[in-house]
Formats: sequence, structure tokens, C-alpha cells
Amino acid sequence: MATFQLLGRLLITGTLRAATGLHIGGSAAGLNIGGLDNPVIRDPRTRLPYIPGSSLKGKMRSLAERARGFDPDDENQIQRIGQVRIHMCRTRAAYATCPVCQTFGVPGELEHSQPTRLSVRDAFLDTVSLEGAQMDFHYTEIKWEASIDRITSAALPRQVERVPAGAVFTGVELVLSLYDTGRDLADEFALIRQLLVAMQLLEDDYLGGLGSRGSGKVRFEGLDVAARKGSERIPFADAPYADLAALLAAQDSLITWARERLVEPEQ
Repeated sequence: MATFQLLGRLLITGTLRAATGLHIGGSAAGLNIGGLDNPVIRDPRTRLPYIPGSSLKGKMRSLAERARGFDPDDENQIQRIGQVRIHMCRTRAAYATCPVCQTFGVPGELEHSQPTRLSVRDAFLDTVSLEGAQMDFHYTEIKWEASIDRITSAALPRQVERVPAGAVFTGVELVLSLYDTGRDLADEFALIRQLLVAMQLLEDDYLGGLGSRGSGKVRFEGLDVAARKGSERIPFADAPYADLAALLAAQDSLITWARERLVEPEQ
């Protein structure tokens, strides 16, 4: 039976800026007649828009899956959730060579399941970032769209609620747990690279809905990096980084540094 020893955690914290309007959908239940067709998700306590960690992690995973490639008709590579198919290594051999499943996790009922490495926290709107912006609702704008009949040119308008461009979400935190599972530790620490690649894929794509129509372009800013071993927090000397590009340029030294700090000398 495989054994697992937590070596420590890599902590990446910072902010996420919406370069274009951002729409992460919430529930329209309870809206009055004439209300919004597509509202954003809001914090139930503050009523401010926020970015759920599940949305951030899920989008990074889906992009990483597509970048790696998989067969959507191979039952050994997919997990069906209703009508939705996601990549999921369902055999031990496939999992052993898949950094995506190792980083983002597989269902616990699978015999080769291991502790999920990546945890992603919710991020919350910094209202100061939208000071002076003209908004239609409580820290959001209304974007009008229309479906056009290709024959008659008749239009069917609809309203979409978005957080305006320039909004900054604070509290972004990605926690990558690293384990000694008996395999080559170089493979374990290479998962740091997989996480950074997923972050880059997100910046190049979009977050939330309506991305093909201009919404959802985001970028990471003010990235701080540290390691956690037991109760000790060990800052990465070269951090913080102004943006993701700067962190990506330092990824080789980051991986080397993380391994030196988290692995005992005798290992």
C-alpha cells in the first residue's frame, strides 16, 4: 500500500484583475419580472461580487486538460457528471503519468486516489478598485447583447450583468500540497510547474462566461510566494512578483528552492 507523507505546502497569494468585464453567473431565482437574465454571483453577506475558488480551479483544470490532450470517448480517461464530461485518469498507470490529475485531484472512490494537491480560495472584490466607475447596479454594469436572426435580421436582446473592467479581487490564494509518496521527488516538485502553466493558460483564455464575446480576461498581479513546513512560513526571497510573467521566469529557481526547503537533508 502506498504511503503519504506531507512534505509541506507552496503558497501563492496575490490579486486578480479583470482586464475586461467579468461575468461569473449566479442564480436568477427570486428576481422580479423585468430583472436580469444573467446575474453575477454575489457574497451572501456583503452582496458584493466575488470569484469562487471552485470557478478559478475548475477553469484552470479544464484548460490544463485540453493542453495535455485526452480522448473524450475513452471511458478510462473521462468522468461523467450528468451530461458533462471531464478528463479523469481511471487507472493507476494513467494517473502515474498525468500531472493534471495529480495536481487537481481524482474522486476518492478510485483505488489510486491520492490527497488532492491543489486548494484554491475564494477571492473578494476590492471596492476601491472601482471608485469613479459608472455602474448600473451594486458594483456591476449591464451589458446588452442580442441574438440576430440570420434571415430577417430581427434581434432578441438580453441583459448580462458583469463586474466592470479594472476590478481587483483580493485574497487570491493557491495552496499546493507536496507529498512523499515513494516516487521520485523530482516528479512531485514538477507539479509546481503544472500549476504555473495552468495559471498562464487562464490568463491567455478567460474566466467565467461570455469569454468568446469579450468578457473574462483576467491577469494575476502582486504574487507572493512562500513555503509552509509545519508551523513555519518560509518566504521565497525573490518574491513578490509584479505579475505572472515574472514568476514564470523564476520557476526553475522556485522549484529548486521549494525542494531544498521542504525535503529533509537525509532524503
